[in-house]
Amino acid sequence: EDLLLESIDEAFSALGNNVKARIYFHLENNFLIEKKVIPSKLEAFSNALDKIFGLGARSLEILIIKELHKKVVGSYEWRGPSWLVPNLTFKEYVELAQACFESKDMNDETEVLVNTDEQEQRQPIQQ
Repeated sequence: EDLLLESIDEAFSALGNNVKARIYFHLENNFLIEKKVIPSKLEAFSNALDKIFGLGARSLEILIIKELHKKVVGSYEWRGPSWLVPNLTFKEYVELAQACFESKDMNDETEVLVNTDEQEQRQPIQQ
């Protein structure tokens, strides 16, 4: 959770400290999402970013994901058909990163559920 909050802070800081402060203010006052509860309200957080930034929310989420990826040490390898790219939402990516981080010492593999139009497949992701 701390790594995620740091990643969000860094992504917001890229927009400037005044903008970062206004985003947190807006999240808390208009969407009732305090900074400390963002990890437990990822979907509400993502929806709030959508309402604040519109299509620009995706770029901000990608920036958060990049910052988080730097902090969650490890490499991930897709073990599925090369033509199939997993379509993860922001919330799903953060949950996957959390699972990889938490299982790092216990296990060398984390499994991600990939839902295609034809069927559901489970594919391991190597760390």
